[in-house]
This record gives sequence, C-alpha cells and structure tokens, in this order.
Amino acid sequence: MISAPMTRRRLIGISAAAAGMALLPPHGRAAPAPAAVTWEGEAMGAQASLVIHHPDRARAERLVQATVAEVRRLERIFSLYRDDSDLTLLNRQGFLVMPPQEMVDILRQSRAAWERTGGAFDPTVQPLWDAYRRHFAAPGASEAGPAAEVVRVALAGVGLDRVACSPDRIELPARGALTLNGIAQGYVTDRVVDLLKAGGIERSMVDMGESRAIGTAPGGRAWRVGISDPLRSDAVVKVLEVEDRAVATSSPFGFRFDAGGKFSHIIDPRNGATPQRHAGVTVVAGLVATADALATAFNLMDTDEIAAAMRGSAGVEAHVLSLDGGWTRFGA
Repeated sequence: MISAPMTRRRLIGISAAAAGMALLPPHGRAAPAPAAVTWEGEAMGAQASLVIHHPDRARAERLVQATVAEVRRLERIFSLYRDDSDLTLLNRQGFLVMPPQEMVDILRQSRAAWERTGGAFDPTVQPLWDAYRRHFAAPGASEAGPAAEVVRVALAGVGLDRVACSPDRIELPARGALTLNGIAQGYVTDRVVDLLKAGGIERSMVDMGESRAIGTAPGGRAWRVGISDPLRSDAVVKVLEVEDRAVATSSPFGFRFDAGGKFSHIIDPRNGATPQRHAGVTVVAGLVATADALATAFNLMDTDEIAAAMRGSAGVEAHVLSLDGGWTRFGA
C-alpha cells in the first residue's frame, strides 16, 4: 500500500552490501560497520531504515539519497492517498494525458497478471472498495453488506480490458477508478533493487512490506523469509529459502470492513464478492510486482484455478495456506 494511513505497524528495512563488505540485518542490534551509511525516516506509510555497506562512503551516501528520492518519486505517481499524485488525478478526471512512463509500465504488468488470472487481479476494483467502505462507514450499516444494486452499479466501472492505455494517454471507463495497492508496493521494491544493483550492490534483502533478495545471505547461504500467521502477525507459520527471488504474501485477514470479519479488502472484481477461500497465499517470483499481484489474485481463486494459472510459469511458485492450516504448493 502506498502512503496509506498506518492501520497496522510495518517496518521497512533495507540492508545492502557491495562486494566484499559485511552485511548486517536491517533490524539487528549489531552496530553498522564503519563503512556503512544509515538512513531512517518514513516511506510508503511506514517507518523505514536503510543501511548501505560500501568501501566508498561518498558513493554509499549517494546511493542512500538516490534510493530515498526514488521511493518518494514513485509515491508521487502511485499513491491513492495523496491529492497531488498522478493516480489521484487520473481517478478524479477519468483520464491522464502524457502519463509517467512508470504508470504505463505498471498497467502493462497489471494487464499481464489480469490475463494470467482470468481477471481475478484487476486494479479497476476501486469502485467496489469504495462501495464497501461507504456502506460500513454509515451508521447502522447492515451486517449483510452493500445491497446487490449498489454492487451492480460499482461493477459497471470495473474491468481492466476497458482501460485505454498508451504512452500518450490513459483513459478509464465511466465511473471507473484505479487502485494500485495490489502491485505498486512490489513495483517500487523492484525499482529499488534495480537502483541498488546499478550502484554496485551484490548482496541485500530489500524488505518493503514484500521482500526481494539480491544474491545470497552472509556466509553464502540462502535468505530465509518467514511467513507470518494471518491471524497472529507475531507468529511465523512457514519459512522459505530464496536467492535472487521475490516473495509476496496476501491474506483476506489483513483488513476487514466489518466487525464480524465477513467482508475483506480482497474483493473479486468479477462479481463484487469478498470470498475467504484461503487463509493466505505466498508467491515466489523473479519480480516483486509479479509476486504481489498473483498473491492477491490467488486468494480469489480455488486450487484448480491456481494450478491452471501456474502452468507454464517457470520460476514461479505459490504456497497456499488453507483455512484449516494446511499448505499446498504449486509450481517450481
């Protein structure tokens, strides 16, 4: 989620090292090595820390500054919560002339995920999210959720195939609106990884809510990524080992509109429902944006649909946690 109000505590941590340099965990207690440059602040609606280990301190400082600036720049494009963002302008007026290249690129990646998942991933789902939010924000809101007619009207503005997108112009359907919360966090993480690699970083774990590893962990071992229990964020239910891979997790229990927990933030753009088919889905892929989008969509798909979507997806794997606590693995 880009620049969202902090409804749950997140901590972004990036610790990166050039060749031959020591690498410390971003949240560890050990003091940084003398050559390390550290930055702490806020990014993407969370507290953030960045530690760069590099033999050239001036270069490390420039890399820290460039990384922070890039995250800020991308927030200015993708944020759903800033009045001055390109996404907000697009939603407000229904079109965007000469859109940033990053906006065109993220919609291209979204289209690929939309096609792969049969429309389960769709950033035009925002009108449905707004309909649920308005319903449950009203005094005395029915526990049955929005009326069928309200959902039907919201669905009229949904459909990524109805979005016109080119380097010159993006245009939404009537009553349409975009949310990039299911992919933008991953996209930003991928851009940070590109920047770090270009700066000579050969080993890092970039944790920006979703994770992507560069190279191996200290000692030449694989990085270990813990998957939190969807109902208890302080408990780890699975550990994955990755090298040069991205990991993203999504769960319907992350946010729910109603006190009873029946209506989650993961809304099916195909019918407006909020099914709870799985307790959570974790996807491992080459890019965080890919893993992020698929993890979101797979929560709306049954296991046969997930298996079909994974066919021919070399280098991608999905770990599905059932509602009764069992795991099913798909792909590599």
